[in-house]
Amino acid sequence: MKCPDCNVDLVQKRRDGIDMEVCPSCQGMWLTPQELTQLEDEVFDFGDNEKGSLMFGSSPDSRKCPECSKPMQSFQYRLYDLAMDYCEDQHGYWLEPDEDKRVLALMKDEEHNLGRKVLAEDRFAAHLRYLRSGSFMNRLRDLATVAMDPKTKYRED
Repeated sequence: MKCPDCNVDLVQKRRDGIDMEVCPSCQGMWLTPQELTQLEDEVFDFGDNEKGSLMFGSSPDSRKCPECSKPMQSFQYRLYDLAMDYCEDQHGYWLEPDEDKRVLALMKDEEHNLGRKVLAEDRFAAHLRYLRSGSFMNRLRDLATVAMDPKTKYRED
């Protein structure tokens, strides 16, 4: 396979715990769909369903797929400010040098934010359970009964 930028043979290399094809000249990377998923999963533990949509918008690109030589498409990665190219025949994704590090950082942030969201939702659900609990409802009912009783005297200070 040839680099879509330099036309140099891609070499097998291990980066970020993933075996991928890397250009020895420009350091761009070719990842299969499975390798991109593996890369994201290095730091994101909530599963694929929680990652959101991978691609937003796409437009033709001048680069050619290293596997089939068809023109690739450019897209916005997971609605972040990161453009990637992909083969429409699903052969893989082209990442510029060090974009693997950017994917890892974005997925790490996404996991952190999702963790905060889950924690907030859990706390809110616990609060709602408390508000619906018998003890809280009984106290509320007692307050309403006292407030409606005409014999109740209110202290004026």
